[in-house]
Amino acid sequence: MVHIRKIVTTRGISSRRSSTDRPAQGLMITAMATARTIRLAFEAGAMLGERLMPEFVKLLGGPAVSYGKGALVGVDGEMEHRGACVHPMLGKPMRAAIGGGKAVISSNVKVAAAGASLDVPLGHKDDSWSFPHFDTITASVADAPRTNAILVVMAIADGGRLQNRCGTEPIR
Repeated sequence: MVHIRKIVTTRGISSRRSSTDRPAQGLMITAMATARTIRLAFEAGAMLGERLMPEFVKLLGGPAVSYGKGALVGVDGEMEHRGACVHPMLGKPMRAAIGGGKAVISSNVKVAAAGASLDVPLGHKDDSWSFPHFDTITASVADAPRTNAILVVMAIADGGRLQNRCGTEPIR
C-alpha cells in the first residue's frame, strides 16, 4: 500500500524588466510517499499523478506549456524505486491533466537524505527542441525524503525562461 505523508505546493512568479511583458509562473508540487517495493513505486507514481495533477493544473490559472518531474528516494531505498516511480506511470496522468504533450517529460532522480535538493528540468510539452523552455526548478523539503520513503516532484509552467538569449533552436 502507498501512503502519502505530506503534500507541498510551491508557486513562483517571475517578472520581466519591461512592464509590458506578461510575468511567467511555475508551479511545483511535491508529495512524500512510502513505497517499499518496485511494484508499489510504480503504483505511487500513477496514483500521485492521477490524484494531484488535475487540481495542480487549475492552480496555474492558464495553459501549461512546459513540464518536468523527478524523485528523491530515501537512503534506505533502492535505485530502481526512483525510476519506477516517475517512468512511465507518472507521465500518463501528467499529460492527461495538461491536455496532451508530445515531448518526453524531462526528469531527474536520485537517492538522498532528508532535506536534499533536486533540480527538476523543465521542457516544452510539445517541442523538445524549444530552447526558451529549457529551464529547471529546484525542489527541497526539510523533512523528506525519510530514509524509507520517496519524494515525488511534478512541475509545470505557463511559459519559458524569461529573457531567453540562447536562441530558439539548435544550430545546424
